[in-house]
Amino acid sequence: MSSAQLSNGPNRFASILLILPSLAIIGVLFIYPLGFSVASAFFETGQFSFENFAKAIDFYSRDIVFTVVIVFLATAIIAVLSVCIAGYLTLGESVLAVAVLKWLYRWPLFIPFIVSAQLMRTFLAKNGMMNNILIEAGVMEPLQAVSFLDWRGIVITFVWKQTPFVVLLVAGAMAALDRTTIEAARNLGASKLRILIQIVVPQVGTTLMVGLILSYVTIMSVLSVPMMINAQTPTMLTVDMAWRINSYGDYGVANALGIISYLITGIVAWFYLRQGLKEGGAPK
Repeated sequence: MSSAQLSNGPNRFASILLILPSLAIIGVLFIYPLGFSVASAFFETGQFSFENFAKAIDFYSRDIVFTVVIVFLATAIIAVLSVCIAGYLTLGESVLAVAVLKWLYRWPLFIPFIVSAQLMRTFLAKNGMMNNILIEAGVMEPLQAVSFLDWRGIVITFVWKQTPFVVLLVAGAMAALDRTTIEAARNLGASKLRILIQIVVPQVGTTLMVGLILSYVTIMSVLSVPMMINAQTPTMLTVDMAWRINSYGDYGVANALGIISYLITGIVAWFYLRQGLKEGGAPK
């Protein structure tokens, strides 16, 4: 055995020792709970069964559809707003407007979801800040005030909270672009909107998709927003899972709902990976 092989042995052993704590944490906090959730969802009284899934679909089919609609709607609005804000930060010519926009859009990044939900409860209520401002400005009468503490409030909260995150990623990608093509398009008379849509966005499409998928997964996992804002049915799956556990101790149905959530997010992740492989020229 050579001296190089002898020296590599202790180095390899030391490397394994270094990663063991991380592997142990992943195993205890992620892999074991995931395995337990899957097992309890598919096994009822020690036997393999789809009974928990049948109950989940029977009791919460409307909530499943509601969750999918809310998540897709919020993600679509986030995409549009992120492109608009990041595009103005990149192409805007007003130094003051760009500086103010940079200062404003970053605030939600530092606010937790539970605080965001409480803020929106105060802002979107029938007697909340939004309606009071509109009434004082003479835009509407007091009797016309309505509460947005329903599905609209959930969407507004998610959009307000997640848009800055996606803007941060997209604006950074736009700032790193070669501005030669942008300046050339300007010299040829192209409008800012056309430059943004036809030149800038296609070049940052991958970054935008990553930000939207991360926001999609985050929205799917939030409990505080739908629980605090939407005190009616239908509601989101996170509320249903918490209700089954806290009220009935029914981990089987709760975990079945969790598996359904995994599938909903997994479809989006599969689509993104498939598109990434196609764009990367991977063999079919």
